[in-house]
Amino acid sequence: MSNNPRDVLITGIGLVSCLGEGHDAHWNGLTAAKPIYDEQNYPPFVVHPVAPINFDLQIPKKDQRQMEPWQRIGCYSAGLALENAGIKGNTEILSHVDMLVAAGGGERDTAVDGSILTGLKTAQEPGRYLNERLMSDLRPTLSLAQLANLLAGNISIVFNVVGSSRTFMGEETSGVDALRIAAARIGAGQSEIGLVGGAYNAQRMDVLLQLSFGREALRAPYESTWARGNKHAGIAAGSLGAFLVIESRQHAEARGAKAYAKLSYINADRARRDKGELEAVIESLWNAIPGLKATDSAVISSATGAAPATPGEKTVLEKVAKDMPVRVPGSVLGHGVEAQFPLNVGLAALAISRASLWPACDTTGFEKPWMGGTLKQVVVTSISAWRGEGIALVEAA
Repeated sequence: MSNNPRDVLITGIGLVSCLGEGHDAHWNGLTAAKPIYDEQNYPPFVVHPVAPINFDLQIPKKDQRQMEPWQRIGCYSAGLALENAGIKGNTEILSHVDMLVAAGGGERDTAVDGSILTGLKTAQEPGRYLNERLMSDLRPTLSLAQLANLLAGNISIVFNVVGSSRTFMGEETSGVDALRIAAARIGAGQSEIGLVGGAYNAQRMDVLLQLSFGREALRAPYESTWARGNKHAGIAAGSLGAFLVIESRQHAEARGAKAYAKLSYINADRARRDKGELEAVIESLWNAIPGLKATDSAVISSATGAAPATPGEKTVLEKVAKDMPVRVPGSVLGHGVEAQFPLNVGLAALAISRASLWPACDTTGFEKPWMGGTLKQVVVTSISAWRGEGIALVEAA
């Protein structure tokens, strides 16, 4: 086992979802294999709502007022990660923590949008009416709140994380690239410690409508991710927050930090969804993983449930991972777009630290049981609904 001082270690994990907050809530929820979802409040869509969270435990009320739900979810999970890594409040370390955040745009004021659209139908001068209503009805803060880099800004303000800051946009791919670039900088000696992650609020009719326009939103009834196939394909959106503290082995050992696992490899690519091209790119990413063994290993997939991406990934995994158990956390806690890949890498690190894997949550039989032994390697995949593929190898540290 390598003990390179530039090894990238995962030393802090902060998770928030429908399962609750923290390590035990997620491990126990996944072990129970009972999906938590809502088919009633956002008809006809299936949504995995965030569990009740007391945001006051991490975020002062005065700072919460300027945050939308996705920012509060993200900021809270970032606080959990810093706390778990033992650096929350440590101004000396926080002064050189580099932050890389995967974020989408802000949230719409759907009540105002609905009112404007209703009035637009009967307006005598639609253009003038639209301009007047947009100028008078939208909150001045709405445009500011839609800035993607506000999540990083709020984390910096609340927790005094004042190293460099980068925000990535681009749906699932942004989560892959945030972690890929953070790890590359640590490996190259350009950074010693980073806070990496993202957040997503699925409880919004506007984003569900957008997914529906793209024919990507899962409509009731709920089915596990692999069971959706092509006939009932769709994304069951989940409200998620996931942040990781990653650092060089040298830095972690110097401060006596516990490592959950090592992020040994991460790569990304991009394929069109033409038949055969996606599968070729996924297989190429898989074959490039260094040192992967078929024994004492598993796959954690970030499959969205959308077609043709998810059926295409399943086809490849049936070929290249036939001796490895596969798990899709999204079957239990939904798909959180930008936050999904960091969350699944965090879950992989937890599984490595516990040397085991949670049971399958799959009605098709594709997810095989964990047969015991000591889990030493986990491959984490990210095959976006629309564009962008990523893969990572998480190993025992």
